[in-house]
Order: sequence, then structure tokens, then C-alpha cells
Amino acid sequence: MNPLDQLQPLIAPPPVSAWPPAPGWWLLAALLPVALWGLWRLRGRIPQRRRERRTEVRLDPLRQAALHELEQLPKPYDDAPAGPWLQQLNALLKRLCLAHYPNDHCETLSGRAWLAFLDNRCPAAGLTRWMVLVDGAYRPQCRLDDKAIAGLQQAIDIWVRKHV
Repeated sequence: MNPLDQLQPLIAPPPVSAWPPAPGWWLLAALLPVALWGLWRLRGRIPQRRRERRTEVRLDPLRQAALHELEQLPKPYDDAPAGPWLQQLNALLKRLCLAHYPNDHCETLSGRAWLAFLDNRCPAAGLTRWMVLVDGAYRPQCRLDDKAIAGLQQAIDIWVRKHV
């Protein structure tokens, strides 16, 4: 006879119920809504602070004055001649370049060389596309449409803000 045959049959363990939960789960159940409420309250503040830091770029006083002057220049809307406006834009850019790059002799540049000089300092502005900036003042009855005026204004604004 085999000794294993004399053993009693295995007793199945009693079924484990999910209720009532262990004492630690009660504490977690009480703290979870409080934690979710706190995260919900903080979610609005954290990204807002990050956005403020990104947009809050300090410009030196010279750039601020140039941007203010750029906004104040009368734009040639309604089929007005654009020559005087283009001359004022060039004069503003020349003054700014003389202040920031005194050793580069940028006051002697004109035409494509002037636009290349500007574009080398800030390629993001893309001023080489605006040949009208340098030759428009010398063309008789030079006129710009509203889209061209806004595009040139934006390109110069970008250049003033971001040139190195």
C-alpha cells in the first residue's frame, strides 16, 4: 500500500471577497478626490506661467523706440505713393544698424548689398524678398497694395526684434 493514499483530500481555501476592503484602501479612497481636486486647481496655473515667461521678452530701449517709431510711420494706404514711407523705413533701419553695428560701415551699403546685410543679421525676417524697400523710393509713382504694406511692416518688425 502506498503511504500517499492515506492522506486526507485537500481542502479548498474559502473564496476571497472584495468587500470590505482592507483598512489602507479606505484612506486611499478618502484622499483620491482631494488629490484630484488639487490637481484640477493647479492645471490652469502652471501652463499659464510658462506662457507668460515665453512671451515676456525684454527688448532694449533702442529696439523699443524703433518699434514705436515703426508703428507711428504713416503707411501708404489708398493708392498713396509709397516712396516716402520706404525712405523712412530705410532711414530707421540705417539708424538702428549704425547703433548696433558701428564698425560694419553699413551706412555705405545700398541696393542688394544692403538687403543682404540686413538678411545676414536676421534671416527670419526675409528682407531680401523686399527689393522694393531699396528701389521703391526711386521709382516714380511707386504704389503698394495693402498686403505688401502689411508684409513689409511685419518683416521689418521681425528684423528689429530678432536681429543679432
